[in-house]
Amino acid sequence: MAQDEARLRRHLASALLDDIDGITARLVSDIRAHSPLYASGSPVSLADLSAICRDNLVLVVKDFGRMPAGADDFTAAATETGRRRAGQGMPLDTVLMAYRRGGRVLWQAMTEPLRGRPASEQDLALEVAGALWEAIDRFSTVMSDAYRLAQLELQHRRESRRGAYFEALLEGRGNDPAVAAAASAALGIPVADAYVVVVIDQNPADPAAPEPVLKEADLWSFWRTRAARSTGLVRLASFESAKLAAVLRGAHLGAVGMSPPFQSLAEADTALRLAERALGTLSPHSGEVAELDERLVEAMLTHDAEMADRILARYLGGVPECGPDAVLLMDTLATWLATGCSAPRTAERLYCHRNTILNRLERISEITGWSIESGEARLGWALALRAARVPR
Repeated sequence: MAQDEARLRRHLASALLDDIDGITARLVSDIRAHSPLYASGSPVSLADLSAICRDNLVLVVKDFGRMPAGADDFTAAATETGRRRAGQGMPLDTVLMAYRRGGRVLWQAMTEPLRGRPASEQDLALEVAGALWEAIDRFSTVMSDAYRLAQLELQHRRESRRGAYFEALLEGRGNDPAVAAAASAALGIPVADAYVVVVIDQNPADPAAPEPVLKEADLWSFWRTRAARSTGLVRLASFESAKLAAVLRGAHLGAVGMSPPFQSLAEADTALRLAERALGTLSPHSGEVAELDERLVEAMLTHDAEMADRILARYLGGVPECGPDAVLLMDTLATWLATGCSAPRTAERLYCHRNTILNRLERISEITGWSIESGEARLGWALALRAARVPR
């Protein structure tokens, strides 16, 4: 029985190989009829499809007929097909469909040499038909594994390439139009649009992922970890930076510094420096979001800590040392300045009498030596109050 089966396999395989070009043509036509993507000729050309189909058919048929072909050839061909299709961006399901169509066309072709053969051979052919599908299944499995591995490798290379161009932009090489254009293509964004650079000082023990948060808000972003911080490029398009700040604030990602919006990838390096300046105005892991344009004074004072200390000493010297009253006096002064130096409105906001506010202001004047009527004092106090809040 085994000899009969082996003999029938070789007979069928020989018959199929004799008509391999005709079978290939039928298979290619069948695949293109069942797949608009293959029929389009892009990314897989007709010549490419025909050549791969013919080579794979020969190997599958020889495997079925137990003819010399070599297991290495079988595996190598399936692997090459998988890697090739992955590189071309063909969906795996579409490629597997082509293999199923190949099995169907081969089975139809196999029935032709059986016509007129003894009934016993036709019955035996039904039994050995499973071997044909086993060969196709093994080929499909090897191909699928190679496809998935190649896809992972391609994704890794793509991400590495995107990361390299992202770094190039942050390093200032986007001033070269060729680099900006290449970065634009790699990242999939225009060279000119509305962008913001965001820097996040996160809790190292529990870093949150900012990209999913922004994606949910329909914002494109690309992130990398630099100097233990998450640094991202965010495409605003028609989104307002204040709205972005609200999204980041609601996500509780850590202390966040945002650059002002800019219009070209060539400006990314400057935006990074400004975002870092904004971040520098916050305490680590504070959970606050600092937009540079909203914290320009703090950014200036943080950048020059010595000057900040001198401003604090010159205009508020003695007030921070007032023990329990220090916070009360500084809050009163800040509210008074915020209300346009109006004692009644300050009293209303702080829920106390106008005279109480005036008494506190008089005490501040005595401690600092500055008159509340002095324009310089008011400017100095405003700066000193901010200097008191900057991180040291």
